Amino acid sequence: MVDNSRTSESPPFCSLRGITKKFPGVLANDGVNLDIYPGEVHALLGENGAGKSTLVKILYGFYQRDSGEIEINGQPVDIRSPFDARNLRIGMVFQDLTLIPAMSAIENIALFLPKLEAIPDMQELAQDVGELSKRYRLEVDPWAPVWQLSMGEQQKIEVLKLLLAEAQILIFDEPTRVLAPHEIEGLFNVFEKLKKDDFAIIFITHKLREVLEIADRITVLRKGQVAGSLKNDGADESSLISMMFDSAPPGERRPLPQPTHADTQALLELKNIATKSPGMATELKNISLTINPGEILGVAGVSGNGQRELGDVVLGLEKSIRGTILLSGVDSTKWSATRVRQSGVAFIPENPLVMAAIPTFTVEENMALGNPRKYARRSGLSLEWTDVRQDMEDAFNRFGFEGPNPDVQTRTLSGGNLQRLVIARELAREPILIIALYPTRGLDVMSAIGARNLLLSARDEGKGILLISEDLSELFSLSDRLIVLFQG
Repeated sequence: MVDNSRTSESPPFCSLRGITKKFPGVLANDGVNLDIYPGEVHALLGENGAGKSTLVKILYGFYQRDSGEIEINGQPVDIRSPFDARNLRIGMVFQDLTLIPAMSAIENIALFLPKLEAIPDMQELAQDVGELSKRYRLEVDPWAPVWQLSMGEQQKIEVLKLLLAEAQILIFDEPTRVLAPHEIEGLFNVFEKLKKDDFAIIFITHKLREVLEIADRITVLRKGQVAGSLKNDGADESSLISMMFDSAPPGERRPLPQPTHADTQALLELKNIATKSPGMATELKNISLTINPGEILGVAGVSGNGQRELGDVVLGLEKSIRGTILLSGVDSTKWSATRVRQSGVAFIPENPLVMAAIPTFTVEENMALGNPRKYARRSGLSLEWTDVRQDMEDAFNRFGFEGPNPDVQTRTLSGGNLQRLVIARELAREPILIIALYPTRGLDVMSAIGARNLLLSARDEGKGILLISEDLSELFSLSDRLIVLFQG
């Protein structure tokens, strides 16, 4: 299903032809063709590992293609680095923002400029930033340290960096995954203004509703190839899912009625917990909560209001200055993170590559890290790798998906496939309590349904779950009770 109607109106600004890219054990892109037009939002869809991020990183020069051609305004170009891409007026906002937290917004912008003077005039630059901010509704305090800014404000800085560097093709890789609903609306307003000025926008997301709301053209990748391309007016969720997976998604489970727990020991209790640390963006203030067996407690709130800090305190990564933490009735306030995990607490972090995996280890080795004592042999001098692989296979069967190649390095996995691995590994430990921070962030629609069903199954088996998410529909559909965090 390929739509070529635009070609009769104007030529594409950028064309990719036959793009192929291989990693060890993975064919990420297989002969991909893609046309990008000015004044359009072009959405790239596909399941986790379909090759979306790899494709745009090739266009940005982060990866080099094995074969294929790239044309800008009809002329062949050779993009060997992000420096080459920026010279061709191509800019990219990555999934994980690339700002320096200790520096101000204006300093981060200055560092990105292609012609930075030895002693830049920061006041003049701030004036330029202010003019662009007003034009595209990207208002942000240019002198504020980045670590004090919300994720939405940090993303505005990333966009301003590209505009001041005179980029004309703007690539956004999963830009909404860390944004609150009002910030997503603000980003889409920015997209509309950029379109009117003939910017070409490439938008990668897993959220079909967002695609149908903002995209003018949609291309679906499946297993590294183009499964179809169409205009928005010919698309709906059903047709897009069919192109992404060639099958209908599984049904989402409905939670079973919650049993009463009057006579059972709570799995987690926080009593008047408070924190104070210079490295923490938000301090917790008198937090009290309880999670019982067979219960999902949802935590709602805009990013930066203490959600990450709450998870860190429970896990022993951050110490409280006041209050008590009880795990199954035992005081764990001063426990280390290792002891907390050994007591039966699983952790699904918001950034799995940073907090839950070693990038240079293989998938199999990272699977073993979840419970090394289980697989240790000869007093820990060796591991039983056959058991590791079997547990990995069993865990992904529960997930309802084929697992990744166990021999490839974890850093080669897409963000969604890495999230699948961490969820599968943590639930394979058979924990009694699960701390889940944004567990479906970056997952395609099928994987997200699978992850939610796994959490519901764990809940029905009597496990307790602390579910932190900014997806209100997800919280409403999964949680037995909800709390809202605001400024800690």
